[in-house]
Amino acid sequence: MTETKTTETRLKRIGRVLRQAVNGEEQSFTTGSIDRAIVLLSIPMILEMAMESLFAVVDAFFVARIGIEAVATVGLTESVLTLVYSIAIGLSAAATAMVARRIGEGDREAAARAGAQVIVIALVMSALIAIPGYFFAEDILRMMARDQSVADIGTKFTRLMLTANLPILLLWMLNGIFRGAGDASTAMRALWISNGVNIILDPLLIFGIGPFPEMGLLGAGIATTIGRSIGVMYQLWNLFEVGKIVKIRLQYLQPQWNTIGRLLRLAAGSTGQYLIASASWIFMISILGQISKEVTAGYTIAIRIIVFTILPSWGMANAAATLVGQNLGAGHPDRAEKSAWRAAYFNMLFMAFVSIVYLLGASFFIQLFTVEPEALRAGSMALRIMAVGYV
Repeated sequence: MTETKTTETRLKRIGRVLRQAVNGEEQSFTTGSIDRAIVLLSIPMILEMAMESLFAVVDAFFVARIGIEAVATVGLTESVLTLVYSIAIGLSAAATAMVARRIGEGDREAAARAGAQVIVIALVMSALIAIPGYFFAEDILRMMARDQSVADIGTKFTRLMLTANLPILLLWMLNGIFRGAGDASTAMRALWISNGVNIILDPLLIFGIGPFPEMGLLGAGIATTIGRSIGVMYQLWNLFEVGKIVKIRLQYLQPQWNTIGRLLRLAAGSTGQYLIASASWIFMISILGQISKEVTAGYTIAIRIIVFTILPSWGMANAAATLVGQNLGAGHPDRAEKSAWRAAYFNMLFMAFVSIVYLLGASFFIQLFTVEPEALRAGSMALRIMAVGYV
């Protein structure tokens, strides 16, 4: 009887922690159990990234129904878009670090001012990417693909994705503000809304279901842009109107060059790291693009499957970044270090499990998207090789 009551008490305690994590109840992460803090932050962040991962897989599934050329186009375009993602992820990490530090110090206004400068940077970066993206989209595809049919069907998609890059930048960078403030649940909801709309619109615009026109690959790009834009509007509403932890005012959007400089310096390491990875991906997929569209498609599918599991692990890493920043701001460096090591340990266990699953079931997962022999062979090989890298 005593053991039963103890078990029930533990289950109730776990349930209470899970509800607090998803509901986004305001917490102090500078005191108390580190493992509990990791759970409270990582659950919404993992759910946030899981939704992004689900979209990546669902989008690949629908695009694969169009044809191998469409999948190859998405892969080539995404390799270029990783440059945008590198900037967004680096600045998101910088926003998380700076906002978390200010929150740990108890200065919410300074956190809000830093968040406003993130928006300023995003606007400038977006323009610098959009202008060449609009004019050189076709040239980029023709340079990277041996099969010119890829450029013929994909130019409009690539031009749209490069030109409408602002929602991509803002979606990641604004979520960095929420994570730094410890408001992981709002970041989670933003991506859920964004990708939920995207998943609903994808088949409607790609295949022309009901009153919607059949737009093929361009429909996938429009669905993505609309979904991300709605997610960004939700983020901005929370930052400018709700302001649960961080409330940005319009006057904060005036450029503060010292803060912008600090953000760029903080972002330099992460951005540089991801730019190197992005450059290697562009180089890799350019080589594959010269082999065949089938090989490019197989590799693209493998990447989408890998993303399905690697993004949730980023969620746990983001939780660690928030804990480290807030504890450093509160003057607890030992607790900050311990938080990082505990989060890394949990992440290691998760990635080891994922590696085993992909090593054993690579062909099964690729077959869910395509049965084209060359794409299946290339995708299965790529998935196994990447899985070994996670070990």
